[in-house]
Amino acid sequence: MTNSPPHPKSPRRVARGAMAQRGGLRAEAACCAALVADGWTILGQRLRTAAGEIDIAAEKDGLLAFVEVKSSTRLAVAAASLSPRQINRLMAAAEILIGENAGWGRQGIRFDLMLVDAGGVVRRVADAFRQA
Repeated sequence: MTNSPPHPKSPRRVARGAMAQRGGLRAEAACCAALVADGWTILGQRLRTAAGEIDIAAEKDGLLAFVEVKSSTRLAVAAASLSPRQINRLMAAAEILIGENAGWGRQGIRFDLMLVDAGGVVRRVADAFRQA
């Protein structure tokens, strides 16, 4: 079996990917603005680890929230897009970040889900899931 070169991505696929990335960045910015308005301090965005990426890490009164941002045409569609595999990846990434940032989360840690619809409406599901 010979290794063939990878197929080039179609221009449409590249354009869709770029549009999705811009939409994701706008959704994250809207979520950060909502968190700050609610008194949270943003500790980091798009935090990459060996286990995966955390969209937002924020802290308020010593409580650390790892935030996953989901956007779609409707809030319900965005909420339904979080898979068990993603939850496991988020928890593994959070463990790495906690190990690297000993001062984070002195009053506790939780996982929030923030949803953004096509109109820019932001909703937070606080403590959306927990480690078993």
